[in-house]
Amino acid sequence: MKQEEIRATLTELQTEHKDLDRAISHLAESIAIDQMQVSRLKKRKLRLKDQIAYWESKLIPDLDA
Repeated sequence: MKQEEIRATLTELQTEHKDLDRAISHLAESIAIDQMQVSRLKKRKLRLKDQIAYWESKLIPDLDA
């Protein structure tokens, strides 16, 4: 995968991560909190964070020992 593609993937994942953060905050402020939905969104957000870290690591050049 080229760096441009990795950066595009990162941008998508980061946008989705921010959207989930807003959705979780909105649900938490709601009168009728759906804990199951909040939990699912938080798990999805953590998976996205892991994917973001993975793709960010791909942008770091390998150093040969």
